[in-house]
Amino acid sequence: MMFSWKYVAVAAAAVMVFNSCVNRQSESLTESHSALPQINSGKAQSYGPYVAGRVAHLRKDFNTAANYYMEALKTDPDNRELLTNVYLILTSQGRIDEAAKYAKQAIELGDKNSFAQIIIAAYQLKKQEYVSVQQTLNKTEGPIYKEFINPLLSAWAYAGQGNKTKALEALNIIKNEPSLRALYLFHAGMINEFFGDYTAAAKDYDTIVKEESLEMSFRALQVICNFYILNGQKDQAVALINKYVDDKTLADMMKRLKNKIAFSNPKNTSKIISSADMGAAEAFFNIAATLRQGTGGIDLAHMFISLALYENPDYDLARLMLADILENREMFAEANQQYDMIDKNSESYYTAQLHKANNLVAMNDYSSAELLMRSLTLDSNNPQLYLDLGDVLRINGNQKEAIKYYSEAIKNLPKIQNNHWVLFYARGISYEQNGQWDLAEKDFLKSLDLSQNHYMVLNYLGYSWLKQGKNTEQAFGLIVDAYNQASQDGNIVDSLGWAFYRIGKYPQAVQYLEKASELEASNPVISEHLGDAYWMAGRKNEARFQWRHALDLKDTTNELDRDAVQAKLQTGEVFNQPLTYDETIIQEKIDLITTED
Repeated sequence: MMFSWKYVAVAAAAVMVFNSCVNRQSESLTESHSALPQINSGKAQSYGPYVAGRVAHLRKDFNTAANYYMEALKTDPDNRELLTNVYLILTSQGRIDEAAKYAKQAIELGDKNSFAQIIIAAYQLKKQEYVSVQQTLNKTEGPIYKEFINPLLSAWAYAGQGNKTKALEALNIIKNEPSLRALYLFHAGMINEFFGDYTAAAKDYDTIVKEESLEMSFRALQVICNFYILNGQKDQAVALINKYVDDKTLADMMKRLKNKIAFSNPKNTSKIISSADMGAAEAFFNIAATLRQGTGGIDLAHMFISLALYENPDYDLARLMLADILENREMFAEANQQYDMIDKNSESYYTAQLHKANNLVAMNDYSSAELLMRSLTLDSNNPQLYLDLGDVLRINGNQKEAIKYYSEAIKNLPKIQNNHWVLFYARGISYEQNGQWDLAEKDFLKSLDLSQNHYMVLNYLGYSWLKQGKNTEQAFGLIVDAYNQASQDGNIVDSLGWAFYRIGKYPQAVQYLEKASELEASNPVISEHLGDAYWMAGRKNEARFQWRHALDLKDTTNELDRDAVQAKLQTGEVFNQPLTYDETIIQEKIDLITTED
C-alpha cells in the first residue's frame, strides 16, 4: 500500500462540522456534508430549535448545538443533512452512544458517509459486539478506511473474539507500508502481549527499540517499559527510558515515567492493554495522531480522539491530545476541563496543569494562572514554568516577583542557548519597568546577541534609549533594523514614527504613525503619538481628534498617561525638544529603511 495524504484530505470533507461555513474544496469518500444543515421549509416547528442550535454552533457550544439540533429532528426526522451534523457533533463531544443512534438513522435514509459506520463500529467495540464490528467495517468505502483505519480496528475486534491469528492477519495490510511499520509492530506487540505470547511480543517491541529508523512515541515507551517490568526485565526498562529521558519536548513526562519505572515492582504491575476496547482506543489514538498531520486534520483528529476516549476514558495521552485540539479552536475553558480529568499520579499531570495555567492566561484570568503556577513550582524547577509565571506576574504589574522567577528560569537552564533570548528579554522588560535600567540594558544587550538581532529586542532597546534621550543615532538605527524585519507590525511602525518625532522630523513622523494607526487602530498610545505628531506638524484639529480617540480606547499596556492626554486637550500645549544627533549618521539610517510601493 502507498499511504497517501490525499486520502486524508478526502476523508476530512466528510467530518467538517466545526465551522459556520465549509467550502467543498474536496468531496468525501462518497458524499460531502456542509457544516450547517438546511431545514425543510415545510417543517416550520423545527425552525426555532434549529436557529438556537445554529447560534450555539457558531459560538462553539457544541453540546448545546447538538441538543437543539436533536430537538429539531423530532419534527423533521428525515432531514439527512441535519442527522449527519448531529452524529458528527455528538462524536466530537464524546457522546458516542447517542451518535451511533443517529448514525444508524442517517444510514437508513441513505447517508453514504463511511465515518457513520466507524461510529457504529466504535459503539460495537465498546459493547463487546465484536462479530458485528467486522460486518460494519466492511460497509466503509475508500482507501483511507480499507488500507489504514479498518485494519487497526479489525485487529482488535478479532482480538476481542479471542482469535489472535486473524487479529494479526488483519494488521498485515499496513505491515509493508514503510511509514506505518512502527505502528504495525506496536499493535502486533500489544496483541501478542494481550494473548500472553510474550516471546512474540518481545520480538515486536525489541524491533521498535533497536531500529533507529523507527519512531518511538511516548505511548510506545510507556507500553514497552511496562512490558519489560511485567516480565522481570526492569533493567531493560531503565535503559530504555534513559535513552529518551533528555527529550526536551517531553522532559517532564519523561522524568515522571523514569521515576515510576525506578520504583516499580513486577508484582504490582499489570498489562496496560487488558481488553479489546482498550486496544481499540490505542488504534483510534494512532489514527487521530496520523490524520491530524493532513489537510483538514484537526477535524478528523477531534473525532477520532473522542472515539479513543470513549473506548478508554482513562487514556491520559488521548485526553492531552483532545485538550490540545480544543486549544487550537480557542476553546480554552473546555480544554481545561479535559486537563482537570487527568489524575495526579499520571505522567501527564504536570504537563496538563502547565497547559491549564497557560489557558487561564489566554482567558485573562491572571490571578488563577498565578496561583496554579506558584503551586506547580513547589514540585518542579522547569525553566519554562518559571518563565510563564514571570510573564503572568509582569502582566499583573508585579515586576519584583517577575524578576525573581525569570532569574530562577535562567539559573535552572542546563546551558544558555540562542533560543533562550526570550528569558533575558522578558527580564529586561521587568527591570526597565521596575526602574532598574542598568540591569535592563544588560539583559537587552544579552538578548540581542542571543537572538541575533530579533526585531522585538531591537525595538524595545531602541525605544528605551530614545525615551531617555541617549544613544540617539544607535537607537534610531536599532528601530530602523526592527522596522525592516517587521514593517507590518503596528508597534514597530509606531516606534519608527516616534523616533522621527523625537528628532524633530515631523512629516516623516506623521507618515509612519498614520501607518501604525491603520495597523493597530485600537492602540491608544499610537493614537496619542499620532496626535502629538499632528500638533507639531501644525494639524491641530486632527491632533485633538487623535487625543480624544486615545482616551476612548482601552489601554491594555498601562502605558497611556491619561492625565497628560487630558492636559493636552485642555491647554493645547505640546512641547518636544528634538534630540541632538549627527545628521549624516541619521540620514544613513534613513536610507536603509525598506520602502514599500
